[in-house]
Amino acid sequence: MPKAIGLITCNYTTTSKDDVFSGRPAASMPYLGRYRMVDFALSNMVNAGIRSVGMIMPYNYRSLIDHVGSGKEWNLDRKNGGLFIMPGSTLGVSRTGARFLIRDLVQNSEYLTKNHGKYVVLSSANFVATIDLKDLIKKHEESGANITVLTQKAKKSNVDVVKFNIEDGIVRSMSTGVKLGDDAFLDYAIIDRDLLIELIDIFSPNDHLDLFEALNPEFSRIRVHAVEFDGYVAPIFDKDTYYESNIDLLTQEVLEELAPEGAKIMTKAHDTPPAKYEPGAKVSHSLIASGDRIFGTVQGSVLGRNVTIEAGASVRDSVIMQGVVIGAGAQVENAIIDKNNVVPAGTELRGTDEHILYMRKN
Repeated sequence: MPKAIGLITCNYTTTSKDDVFSGRPAASMPYLGRYRMVDFALSNMVNAGIRSVGMIMPYNYRSLIDHVGSGKEWNLDRKNGGLFIMPGSTLGVSRTGARFLIRDLVQNSEYLTKNHGKYVVLSSANFVATIDLKDLIKKHEESGANITVLTQKAKKSNVDVVKFNIEDGIVRSMSTGVKLGDDAFLDYAIIDRDLLIELIDIFSPNDHLDLFEALNPEFSRIRVHAVEFDGYVAPIFDKDTYYESNIDLLTQEVLEELAPEGAKIMTKAHDTPPAKYEPGAKVSHSLIASGDRIFGTVQGSVLGRNVTIEAGASVRDSVIMQGVVIGAGAQVENAIIDKNNVVPAGTELRGTDEHILYMRKN
């Protein structure tokens, strides 16, 4: 019998009105040039020995299905267990912080009843982190709690992140939105499978609620243990946090904290050649993906696959997604350029540190 099964929820939206998350689920958002945000949740589960992972899909699932496929890159294309693609319910009006919707759990309860793992590892896809879930499961067993949640002191305010009020390591209540120093829920939880099935049945009449929102009046009866995480975490819910986390990881120390030695972050394989640096190319303090061709200057930036920087073009402090062409002599600074765009020759696109410029895909 497997010790744990995984469940990743992707059927939610953020409160941000930024175009950066429009048209695609947050889970399939490109990250660090070669990854998608869901890669971290999937890799954390597989690295912990979890071999059965359910993924609840949003309505705009095309890009996510294209990325995860059958789960081959995560060794989840298997006869026993594997990756289970499951339908998400229609959201209607989105609720801030509602990422573990009871209606989605009700609709996919068969996944829980047919799998016989003792625990369920719950996760969303908006927190980029490398987490030792084996250790978290161990701490859950040692605590004797019904549920164990992963938290970290908030480094800034965020209306989308759930706040837990914690006393002596036990969750007493929750609310939506954190401020600097609050105990922020990192959307990772270990819950006894039988208890989760029972809670789904109890809360099904209020299926519009988030699981932890529904649990709020029950924290005195159901013991929820909080474990504080001391590694790198990036909660990504809007344009600014997306940009900041990509640029932060250009610092070697921060990158090593996200991906320490021995950690394996898996993603979809692409058969693309190595990046090519043409005569006259100048590249510094940047992450360059395969398939890129660089004639111009790149500084302090993250480039996705198959990006072309033409002669005389300059890209500084920017995130450039796959398939973008920066025309000859163009200047791009403090910007996010989404997929498959062409920046015409001689064009200047400049944001500021406070206001990052964003160009929508296609």
